[in-house]
Amino acid sequence: MGIFGRLASLIKSNLNDLISRTEDPEKMLNQVILEMNGQLAEAKKQVALAIADEKRLGKQFETEKATAEEWERKAMMAVRAGDDELAKEALLRQKEHEGLSAEFERQWQKQKAAVEQLKGALRVLDNKINEAKRKKNVLIARKKRAEAQKAIHETMAGLNNDSAFETFNRMEEKIVAMEAEADAQSEVAETYSGDALSQKFKDLETRKGADMALDELKRKMGLGEEKKAPGVRIEAAEAPVAAAVQSEEAELEAALAEAKARRGGA
Repeated sequence: MGIFGRLASLIKSNLNDLISRTEDPEKMLNQVILEMNGQLAEAKKQVALAIADEKRLGKQFETEKATAEEWERKAMMAVRAGDDELAKEALLRQKEHEGLSAEFERQWQKQKAAVEQLKGALRVLDNKINEAKRKKNVLIARKKRAEAQKAIHETMAGLNNDSAFETFNRMEEKIVAMEAEADAQSEVAETYSGDALSQKFKDLETRKGADMALDELKRKMGLGEEKKAPGVRIEAAEAPVAAAVQSEEAELEAALAEAKARRGGA
């Protein structure tokens, strides 16, 4: 199993372990992201080591190649010097380094391909972790929304309790009874304190004001007194007004006599 396979297994096992603990979802998600970031850092180290091996193999290939070329040059030098045996030994050494150079080249090319695959896998893993981070934020937002909805439903459930509304109804009935009792006490107090007479005067003033307002409205509408011809006296028109005033005075005197009679009886 490669390093990314081991990384996936480790992340999966950590995630399953967290879920099995039935912890808070937000804490679980944050912990998973921390674990993934840690494993990503470890994977980057492994990829860096693989790149270092690839570079080392490349340098060894170049070194062996250069060494083989150097022994070939020495073989040529021996031939020019007329020493064929020395030239043969140099050629044997050249072949040895050429073989090593070819082997290092094959290993270098394989390591280069492996490094490219690891880089691609690392990019995919990094993208998946970033996607997990974004999804974590969405999940946390959903979790908080669900908690808010739950709190609202619990509050509404408490408000739907019939006993609470029954208490309100009882308090309303009690307050209505208290208001009625207070009104009754006020009426009794007015009756036996002489305030009833004041109320009669107030009622009289109210009726008088209403009559005057009605007369004013009829006058504006042209429905009041007929227009008086030139030279005609207005005593006849003023007679109903005088009679109304006398009637009001008589009513006031009667109310005053009744109030005096009540006080004398008391």
